[in-house]
Amino acid sequence: LGRIHHTARPCNLVLIRAAIPADVPAVAALWNAMIGDTTATFTSTLKTEDDLHALLTARSDAFLVAQIDGAVAGFITWGPFRNGDGYAHTAEHSIITARSGQGIGKALMQAALAQAHAQGIHMMVACIGGENERAVAFHTQMGFAMAGQLPQVGRKMDRWHDLILMSRVTSSS
Repeated sequence: LGRIHHTARPCNLVLIRAAIPADVPAVAALWNAMIGDTTATFTSTLKTEDDLHALLTARSDAFLVAQIDGAVAGFITWGPFRNGDGYAHTAEHSIITARSGQGIGKALMQAALAQAHAQGIHMMVACIGGENERAVAFHTQMGFAMAGQLPQVGRKMDRWHDLILMSRVTSSS
């Protein structure tokens, strides 16, 4: 891996690389900010460093970080969409960046799609909180299509929330 991507700002270079144990505190900070402050995810249970070390071990070939100036600026990880061998070629992902509009998410997603395709993943699924219009726009820009909407399946912040499903084939052809 270790691909370098130019971001929208010419001064910054984004390095996309495999996540390592030393990245766990930065990943935890990004993920826990989303969990605590938004309805982008419906969980309210914060990720511990032990949780993330276990996830990194389980997904050592499916966990990438974006690094800018030596610091983690985002991550993407993917894993099984559902149980059962019929779903073995479909994955669901989580992507979080520290900043938007700088090409970090795009670089992460492009690298993840290529790596997932090389692993035999045919379809990548995004499960997006219904209020997260920026995530829907981002995924649309990345070639994901609307696959469905499940009304009021999540509960957080004393409200019911819809879940939007988007998907795309991992290969570019």
